[in-house]
Amino acid sequence: MNPAVNAVRNGLSRGLMEFRGSFASPMELFGYFYMPILFVVLGVFMSRGRVEEADTTYGAVTYTGGVVFTLVMAAVLTVAQVLSAERENATLLRAKTLPHGMLGYTVAKVVHIVGLVLASLAIMVVPGLFLVEGFGPPTWGAALTLVWVCVLGALALAPFGAIAGSLISNPRFVGFLMIPIVFLLMGSGVMFPLDFLPGPLRTAALFVPVYWLGHGVRSGALPAEYAALEPAGAWQLPQVAVVLALWAVVGFVVAPWVLRRMARRESGSRVQAARDKAMKRAY
Repeated sequence: MNPAVNAVRNGLSRGLMEFRGSFASPMELFGYFYMPILFVVLGVFMSRGRVEEADTTYGAVTYTGGVVFTLVMAAVLTVAQVLSAERENATLLRAKTLPHGMLGYTVAKVVHIVGLVLASLAIMVVPGLFLVEGFGPPTWGAALTLVWVCVLGALALAPFGAIAGSLISNPRFVGFLMIPIVFLLMGSGVMFPLDFLPGPLRTAALFVPVYWLGHGVRSGALPAEYAALEPAGAWQLPQVAVVLALWAVVGFVVAPWVLRRMARRESGSRVQAARDKAMKRAY
């Protein structure tokens, strides 16, 4: 069998195994469920107030922000955590020593992360359909929009999570990415309307994929009337597709280059030194 094909097959198998294994870890299960529970409670509580201009509730609008929040965390923070941890425990180094090992490693990570993102979104979206008034695709077309926006958004964001993970040598520092991610969400009209921000920040947000991801999620999960409350006064789905696709292309061009440079720097002595430091911190 062709070695590259064999590496892809092994990567697919390993990725599925890692994804299934995530449901056996109490900490990872907590990561799957704590955010949906938090936003369901918040969405139900805020559903008492209505957005009269759009015939929906504040809870539904808030819950769409929760969907975007969950997607960004899964696609950026989780990817960075996985890559940084596997850099320290020599998984990346072992992959580098095998024929087409980096190809198999990349396939495994893609399968693992795609599964994780889809599971996180399902756990987030499904309860909202039944518990949060006003949240949910109004038509089958809107449901399809919600799916492709989330998939394209994950593809646009995950490479930058990989880049961040490759640049952070200590996995315990990855959590600090939460700070810029939260500021990015706040400055992209996800947690509250973009009109609340100063003019320069509103303009800058239009060049960030998170804004367009939020716009696309709202178009798929809120009534059509809500489009009038968007900055352009209408849904801009072609722009959503173009911006997210461009960021995905940039990410998938830059991320492999960064990962290859990181892999070339890895050696047994560097990994052992990192593991020794980790053991000292543990004690």
